[in-house]
Amino acid sequence: MAEVVSIAAAAASLPWDVDAVRADFPALAQLVNGHPLVYLDNAATAQKPRAVLAALENYYQRDCGNIHRSVHQLGERATEAYERARRNAQAFLGAAEPREIVFTRGTTEAINLVAATYGAANLHAGDEILLTGMEHHSNIVPWQLLAERTGARVKVAGVNDRGEVEMAEFERQLSPRTKIAAFGHISNALGTVNPVAEWTARAHAAGAVVLVDGAQSAPHLPIQVGALGCDFFAFSGHKVFGPTGIGVLWGRAALLEAMPPYQGGGDMIASVSFERTTYNRIPYKFEAGTPHIAGAIGLGAALEYLQSLGMARAAAYEQELARYGAERLAALPGVRLIGQARERTAVFSLVIEGVHPHDVATVLDTEGIAVRAGHHCAQPIMDRFGVPATTRASLAFYNTRTEIDRLAEGLEKVRRVFQF
Repeated sequence: MAEVVSIAAAAASLPWDVDAVRADFPALAQLVNGHPLVYLDNAATAQKPRAVLAALENYYQRDCGNIHRSVHQLGERATEAYERARRNAQAFLGAAEPREIVFTRGTTEAINLVAATYGAANLHAGDEILLTGMEHHSNIVPWQLLAERTGARVKVAGVNDRGEVEMAEFERQLSPRTKIAAFGHISNALGTVNPVAEWTARAHAAGAVVLVDGAQSAPHLPIQVGALGCDFFAFSGHKVFGPTGIGVLWGRAALLEAMPPYQGGGDMIASVSFERTTYNRIPYKFEAGTPHIAGAIGLGAALEYLQSLGMARAAAYEQELARYGAERLAALPGVRLIGQARERTAVFSLVIEGVHPHDVATVLDTEGIAVRAGHHCAQPIMDRFGVPATTRASLAFYNTRTEIDRLAEGLEKVRRVFQF
């Protein structure tokens, strides 16, 4: 994969100073239940660097005005910060133009926006929507709703025992009736890194438009939408170390121009009368009402921070953690890792025979170790592997080998507590 080549090159360059990076995240310095926090729930949400906290504070304390509407200085400064965040998102994704960046509430709303606008306008009875068996619920349910409204059909490319969708299976599910293909770049439940550029090329050859769910990849891989070749790419601010309630939909300008509005209200219009409304240009056509101004500004600060670190260097360090963690955890008696994909990130979804994942997470919490337990909004992949839930440890570039060791020690404590 092109991503792996660039990451390997980064690993051979400057060393990763994890202690300096950790100092940027004040939440990591706290004690939980008397222990130094080990935060391993990054696939759910990531911690925030000081740069993001400062940007939020500056907006609310100094520049708190509405955007695109005010001529006073506060509004002007807020508008500039908001639009600078859009340019930051453009640069982060390698997008051609700022107008291709639509601010949403997150990945979920971005996918719903595409389904409700592009999908509703272009799908008909008998058309097909191709997903994979490892999708998050937010990349399943919007397409099911669209299929119900249009008479289209949802098809699924199945997952093998390693937690991968093989290319032959993906191609087998494609057909001339496939109008939309939507798939995650990285599985939130398994950590599998999917070959989305190759999938996109196959889907385009079949005549489909492609949406990539980048909620899990944007925090962990350098993203260039041009290289991926997709038509839409979505990610969430809170997973890329920014605020909650904000996210990005990137779309090709020609597609966004042709799509109808998602919501009606202020600022998405050019003119309104009781007889007729004309709509604003993109991206504002899709940003009705007063947006999450502080969230966008905080997201812009997060993306600037990530760019300053170097996404390829961060990803190279995380790959080291992924290798070490897989070896360390797989060696523990009674621990089963779900998913053994050849390309994966530092996400470890595990089961301990005879112990409910919620009990595992509760014991770990007593040691100050934060993980997630449940189906991770990915029930179909849980069903595929025959488990109702897993305990998931998901790492970021501020985690360490020592923290993986503490996780392993915590899992040993689970064994002692439940006596197996």
